[in-house]
Amino acid sequence: MAFQPIVDVAQRTLFAYEALVRGADGAGAGTVLARVDATNRYAFDQACRVKAIKLAAALGLPATGARLSINFLPAAVYHPEHCLRATLRASRATGMPLDRLMFEATENEPIQDPAHLLDIFSEYRRHGFLSAIDDFGAGYAGLSLLAKFQPDILKIDMELTRDVHARPVSRTIVGAIVQVCRTLGITVVAEGVETVEELDTLRDLGITLFQGYLFGRPQVGALPRPVGF
Repeated sequence: MAFQPIVDVAQRTLFAYEALVRGADGAGAGTVLARVDATNRYAFDQACRVKAIKLAAALGLPATGARLSINFLPAAVYHPEHCLRATLRASRATGMPLDRLMFEATENEPIQDPAHLLDIFSEYRRHGFLSAIDDFGAGYAGLSLLAKFQPDILKIDMELTRDVHARPVSRTIVGAIVQVCRTLGITVVAEGVETVEELDTLRDLGITLFQGYLFGRPQVGALPRPVGF
């Protein structure tokens, strides 16, 4: 697992660390996920959750005040309450507070059964976990998913944030997403922020939570301190 910080620039605090899967040889997430299919999806999803929790706890994440953000595969969750057993055991064993856990479902995969995803998020919320939709704006579901379920966190994909200061259309779309989320009580994170110009524009649009190389690259087996914090 590699970890990348998500920062709150208004409070100048760490909001979370996202756990990102890596191969034993250092291969990126895309290479690893390409080897996941219906035969190993459940085992892979469970192993990633447990590994992320145990490693983050060992690295001292609870003491930082940050949350731990874990990606999950909705298709790997057959029965939400049963699939959480390993997660809950790992949290109890390591002392990781349940209210520090955040689960992200990516919008980059087709959501075959929206009702199932809503059941998953409802069960997670019952345990005190934060829910997040990742890669919003560049995936399959978009506003149709948001109309059915309002997550705690919405992460705007880097396809919209990249060079947003020089792209009026992207700036308008991001601004509209922020306004919708504000009305619905959803917290927004801007992903893939790499330049001060992007940061300043997104801050002007009302975003205060950021993730990207401007603040820190993912580091394997470490909790990198964000640049400037």
